[in-house]
Amino acid sequence: MNEKELRGELRENEPLARHTSWRVGGPARRFYRPADIEDLAEFLRQLDHGEPLLWLGLGSNLLVDDAGFVGTVIQTLGVLKGLEVAGERGLYSEAGVASAQVARFATRHDLVGIEFLAGIPGTIGGALAMNAGAWGGEIWPSVAWVRTIDRQGQIRTRGPEDFVVGYRDVQGPPGEWFIACELHLAPGDGAAAQARIAELLAARARSQPIGLPSCGSVFRNPVGDHAARLIEGAGLKGRRIGGAEVSAKHANFIINTGGASARDIWALMRLVQAEVERTAGVRLVPEVRQVGGNGE
Repeated sequence: MNEKELRGELRENEPLARHTSWRVGGPARRFYRPADIEDLAEFLRQLDHGEPLLWLGLGSNLLVDDAGFVGTVIQTLGVLKGLEVAGERGLYSEAGVASAQVARFATRHDLVGIEFLAGIPGTIGGALAMNAGAWGGEIWPSVAWVRTIDRQGQIRTRGPEDFVVGYRDVQGPPGEWFIACELHLAPGDGAAAQARIAELLAARARSQPIGLPSCGSVFRNPVGDHAARLIEGAGLKGRRIGGAEVSAKHANFIINTGGASARDIWALMRLVQAEVERTAGVRLVPEVRQVGGNGE
């Protein structure tokens, strides 16, 4: 790789615990923060095609093994940061912009319908990849088009018809990653939307362990039910393994009480799955993505 042609920041053996919301995870062999989309494309063109690759935003839906990631991590947070109004009801955002920032930006321009994003701890890239949602809303109904990039640095613009979108799952052309999108929103009362955001965040603070290291919801909600109800029903609130604990405030959160390892969290996740399956006959599916070791 000819690093002289690149304008981003390349680090070696970067501890991923610094970049994940659980505050766990070993080092990445290489860690790259591109200067912008063009620099990212050049980096990918130079990267060995067999190199394992991990995209990282806020690290809020990620469990990185204690041994780390033997490959290259590309961080989008704070570098793919373009955000602007597009036409009368469009909003353009690059993948590294925090979802909460996008929600608030929309309300300042009297665009409504994505207030729920204010309570989702991730970036727009991650929101697109998993069809993030909360309080009855999801991001993909607002997507007009997306921009993707592949291992060769080729950039494409695609419409929603190129993707199969489901609950916390998005399937599209293989080997492409989201780098930007345009959302089409409804014109509305921005002040009322800001008040709605305040209400949602207050409700979130009352029901979730905000301020403690977690990944957000650990498991997907089964059809017609809630993972938190099943976990609480199995008597697992407060259950601990090492420094990992099922939150006493919200049973679908596993928190790092201090000094937890990825192994602690992974073991607690397996315990929760086993106990819920034993008591309720339901196999919970993780919403969190595992990387390295027991993951990828």
